[in-house]
Amino acid sequence: MISTSGTALPGLTRSLAIAPIWAKAAAVLVGTALLAASTQVTVPMFPVPMTMQTWAVLVIGALYGSRLGAITVLAYIAEGLAGLPVFTAGGFGLAKMMGPTGGYLIGFVISAWMIGYAMERGLGRSLGTSILAFTLAHAVVFVPGVAWLAYLVGADKAIALGVVPFFVGSVVKTALAVATYEAARKVPSRA
Repeated sequence: MISTSGTALPGLTRSLAIAPIWAKAAAVLVGTALLAASTQVTVPMFPVPMTMQTWAVLVIGALYGSRLGAITVLAYIAEGLAGLPVFTAGGFGLAKMMGPTGGYLIGFVISAWMIGYAMERGLGRSLGTSILAFTLAHAVVFVPGVAWLAYLVGADKAIALGVVPFFVGSVVKTALAVATYEAARKVPSRA
């Protein structure tokens, strides 16, 4: 259960914890729009492009909490499976889920839940624990991502194509997510 007292959770998270269902639905729509927009910032790479999606996933999870963060990412995936153009270029629907980025999409759900859970448990109270939690939650994206990619192209290629080229970008996006969370945490709640 989310604690609504204390200073670890930003005002948005405290507000969403007690918000009516319509407000949570609106937050999910805003979150899926942010995820869809984050796919537009792309560095073309093969077989997996680099986007700002992991930054968006981390921020959504940290600010929305574990449950609503994971639900938001699942809603985003459902939008893509339904054929809405929310994924990166190169496919939509089930074809996208079965392609080289499918495992990373599953990793997004786990990551959003994980960072939300960490923040709910107070790991966002200090910059050091925030950095650790965000780093681990970002790294989790690669577990199902690389596992699925290894199934498609082999383990050596999966690591060479699905991990190594993303290291610097992941460090930068994790730092941006921490900075976004820290800025949001300082915004006073109206709840």
